[in-house]
Parts: sequence; C-alpha cells; structure tokens
Amino acid sequence: VQLQASGGGLVQAGGSLRLSCAASGSTHTINNVGWYRQAPGRQRELVAMIRVSNPDYDTDYADSVKGRFTISRDDVENTVYLQMNSLKPEDTAIYYCHAGSWANIDYWGNGTQVTVSS
Repeated sequence: VQLQASGGGLVQAGGSLRLSCAASGSTHTINNVGWYRQAPGRQRELVAMIRVSNPDYDTDYADSVKGRFTISRDDVENTVYLQMNSLKPEDTAIYYCHAGSWANIDYWGNGTQVTVSS
C-alpha cells in the first residue's frame, strides 16, 4: 500500500485547509486510515481516523480538534480527506497519513507541512 499526502500550506489563524491522502496498491487490505501530526519537539499524535472497512464511517478525533476537523473518505478515488477549519497556531505541525491493515501492518505516507500563523 502506498499513501500520498497533499494539501498542506500556510494559513492564517481561523482559516481552513483540506488535506488529501490517496491510497494505491493493495487497498483492499486496509482497515482504517488516519491522520497524525508531529510538531517540533513533540511526539506524533493521532488527529483523526476513519474506518474504511464498513459503510458506517466510524470516526475518531483527538479532543483538540473535535468540532473543527472532519475526516471523510471517497471510496471511488481511494482517498481520505481531512478538512481543517478554524485553524489555530497550535495546529502547526507536519501531518502524516497512516493506514492500518487487517494484518496489523502500518503504512505511512509522506508528511505535509501545515503552518498556521497568528
């Protein structure tokens, strides 16, 4: 499975960005897709996750982004999106796309930088 992340950039506080994670390869083995982020000097943390193995669109969010970020999927395009609204300077980080397989194999995409200016 290959993951290609895109959509990062520089935005002012209160602005919005949409990240995309396009999956290719053995996508039928994927159970869930999520976005993690890592700020300088901090550990990588889960931002949002969506199950792709069922039609219920089960999602999880970090408390810090609930109500501001929305994760969604496009099964035709094999793409997962992260819509980020009301961005804050503390959202500044490198955002990584992650996929977990049924066999508990982790796949990571490239990082995309998100910078929120105050």
